[in-house]
Formats: sequence, C-alpha cells, structure tokens
Amino acid sequence: MVSADHFDPALVGRAHRAIDPLHSQLYFAPEQDEHLSALGLKPGRMSYFAARSAPMGAVGAGVVTATFYNFSPSLVAHMIPRAWTLASPEQVLAARLDAARASLTRLLGDAASSEAVPELAGLLREAADGLSTEGRPLFAGHADLPWPEEPLLALWHGASLLREHRGDGHVAVLLHAGLTGLEALITHCATGRGFTDAAAKATRGWSDEQWAAACGALAERGLLDDAGLTAEGEELRARIEVQTDALAADPWLTLGAEKTARVVELGKGLSRRLAENGAFGQGIFGR
Repeated sequence: MVSADHFDPALVGRAHRAIDPLHSQLYFAPEQDEHLSALGLKPGRMSYFAARSAPMGAVGAGVVTATFYNFSPSLVAHMIPRAWTLASPEQVLAARLDAARASLTRLLGDAASSEAVPELAGLLREAADGLSTEGRPLFAGHADLPWPEEPLLALWHGASLLREHRGDGHVAVLLHAGLTGLEALITHCATGRGFTDAAAKATRGWSDEQWAAACGALAERGLLDDAGLTAEGEELRARIEVQTDALAADPWLTLGAEKTARVVELGKGLSRRLAENGAFGQGIFGR
C-alpha cells in the first residue's frame, strides 16, 4: 500500500460515486427481473435479495437482514429462504452475470466495447486485489467469486466488489454510531440525499408505526425533530460519511492518487452514459 501522506481523502468519495452506478444500475434494470424470473424467482424484492446475497450462498433471512441492514426483517423473511427453493445460488449468480452483461450493453451502447472498459476493469481489479475480508461478509462473498474474463463483466464485478467493501464498512460505522438499520434509513432520508420517507417505507418494508417509533427514539437522542435533523443529527450524518470514506480508503491507497484519478475520469464518463440512456428509471429502488 502506498503512503497516505500525499493522497487526497476526497478522492475516496469521488471514486465511489464515479463507479458505483456501473454496479447499482442493475437493481433498476429490467434485465435483472427478466433473467431471474426465468429461474422462477419473483420479480422485484425477491430477485434483489437473492441476487445480492447469492455470493454468500443459500443464507437465511437473518443473514440477509443483518448484511443489507436497513430492510424490515419481516420483508426479508417473506422472500428468503423461499428463493433458494426456486433457484440455487449458483443459478442466480450465472443469471445475474447475464443480466449485468445485457443491461450494460444496452445502457452503454457503443461505449460497452470501448477501450475505457478493459482499462477501468483492470484498475478496479488492481484496487480490489489483496483487500482484507475481515468483518466484511458481503465483500467476502463477492471476493470468493472468480473474475469474469469478459471485460464488461470484469468491470461490473470490480465495481461490485468495491461497492460491497464500502457498504460493509458503512454498516460498521452505523453500528458504532448506535443507529439501527431503520434509524440509519430515517436519518439518511432526512438529509435530503436519500429516498422520500414514503418511498423508503414502501421499498424497505417498514410500517408507519415502526417508522414513527424509530423517529421518536431519534428525537429522544436529540438527533431529529419536527423540522428534520437537528444540528447534532446533521453532525452525526456528516461524521458517518467521513468515517465510511476512511474505512473505504484501502483500495484507493493501494492504487495511488494518479490511478485513482484515472478511475474517477473513466468511471464518470461511463456512468454518465448510463444515466443519459435511462438507467435508474425503474427497479426495486424506484418502486
């Protein structure tokens, strides 16, 4: 790993924002539901829970709830482990790759075969190689999977690895902050940078009563009031982002500032193409 002395910490967040759409577009793409429905999985939440947890094997609802963190346990239990009686994790993983190839090919257009794809895939592989899996179950599951040979799928796999590496660290930060999954969701919505409350409740499976009770608990801690986040709540959310970046820094420190800047450049260009071609318009998070 290179020294952090001459590394701009802001690069960590910029790199994440540049490449994350290359992974997360699949959750909004019709191709995921199409390929997983062909296995017998229900479209929407069942396909999402199964696809994202499949790298960990045929895990139960408790493991999915714990690692995904902000979904209602009852919602997860309605889909998992039922999904594994319809399709094995191996079948789901194969279908997921097929869906990723199809969605990225459609959304990137001619950029899917551009020189940017193998270059960025190679940089992401260099960044991900050698990362510790300790305390990072979703990342560990993905890290056990073989790297695809196709450049487009290698790009998607690399973006997936780094997304889950960051996400596992984010959960650790939320736990340290004393926020339950629901409280983390509520405070994120209150920043204005997440879902609306109604969308969060609908997609994450929380009832109005559960939401209200968690808001009350946050108010008792001085983090939330009728106007939204208090000054203390704003400070907590800002600190969470800083700490999440710190725990997500290793791949970029390994890559170094110059190569990380190149990741940002390439990732932003490809992610911009995704957005221009209609990514993120539908899917599990948009319902």
